[in-house]
Amino acid sequence: DHIDLILGPRGSAAETAFCNCLTNNKDGFTSLLAVVAPNLATKPSTVMFNKVTIKGATQAVQMFGPAQRAVAMAVEDCVEDGTIPVAEADDVFICVGVFIHWQAKDDKKIQDYNYEATKEAIKRAVAGEPKAEDVVKQKNKVNHPYQAK
Repeated sequence: DHIDLILGPRGSAAETAFCNCLTNNKDGFTSLLAVVAPNLATKPSTVMFNKVTIKGATQAVQMFGPAQRAVAMAVEDCVEDGTIPVAEADDVFICVGVFIHWQAKDDKKIQDYNYEATKEAIKRAVAGEPKAEDVVKQKNKVNHPYQAK
C-alpha cells in the first residue's frame, strides 16, 4: 500500500486542498476525516480520500475502519514523537490519499500498511525529503515495480 500526502500550515494551499477534498465528494470517491475513534478527530486536522473507486460495502468498511484508524494513529504518533510539534498541530492541515487494493481482504494488513506509509510520508514531508539532488542521483539506479520492461 502507498499513500499520497499534502501537508501544510493554515492559510496555505494544503488548507485549501483540505477544504476542497472534504466538500467535493464524487460517486465512488468519498473523503472522510481521520479519527482515532468516533468523536476524536486528529490534530492536525486530516482528511482522507480513496485512490481506488469504492464499489461496495466491503471496500467502504475498509476505508472507514482499518485505513481510517491507521492514518489517524500515524498522524497522532507523529505529534507525540515531535515530528509535528504539539504547539503547531491546530494550524496544520493534512490530506492523505489512501490506496486499498480492490481485492484486499486482510484488515490488519490494511491497517498496518497504511499506518507505516502515512507515518513515513509525514516524516519525509516534514524533513523535506527526498531532496532533489538525491532523486537525480538515484533515478537511473532504481526501478519502479510496475515500469515497462
